[in-house]
Amino acid sequence: MAKVSNLNNYSESVSNSELVRLSQLGDQAAFEQLVVRHQELVFSLAFKLTGNKEMANDVAQEAFIRAWRAIDKFRGDSTFGTWIYRITVNSAWTLRKKAKKHKTLNIDETYEPVVIDEKRDPELVAINSDLSLTLINALDKIPIDQRIIVELKSIEGRSHKEIADFLGISVTAAKVRLHRAHQRLRDILEEVEK
Repeated sequence: MAKVSNLNNYSESVSNSELVRLSQLGDQAAFEQLVVRHQELVFSLAFKLTGNKEMANDVAQEAFIRAWRAIDKFRGDSTFGTWIYRITVNSAWTLRKKAKKHKTLNIDETYEPVVIDEKRDPELVAINSDLSLTLINALDKIPIDQRIIVELKSIEGRSHKEIADFLGISVTAAKVRLHRAHQRLRDILEEVEK
């Protein structure tokens, strides 16, 4: 692979598609620029999927390693952002499966503690904290493909089209999965209330 001298060779004006093309030619600096541009998105998604900073870092690192190894296979049918988003989802899924298989890490216990703002009403803080924990636990009980769609739609505010693009599915499939996920969450939350 060719090596180009340093990351500063690429300004903000160089498009992602051009950076991808250069990366496919072996330009590591171009790929590093793609990493810089997408690292917040990837880490944010990884953290939402794992609920743990250390696991999110592992997922983000694995996603970028996978992307570098497969960059020559990237066809440009979607944006690089959509492609790396899918890779991140798959990396998180793989990590969760490994953790469950080996039972070396209890995913349910890895959520970061809720930071409480002492200036707020303590009763309201307690109620919100309980609701957040209940929702997190409910989200953990639905399949990861449904959880991802709920988080993309309800937490990130993504459109059905964006969700479909991120996951490589049709808009109709995204809507159906979201509906099923909401129904499943409703069932879980109703069980909790009983």
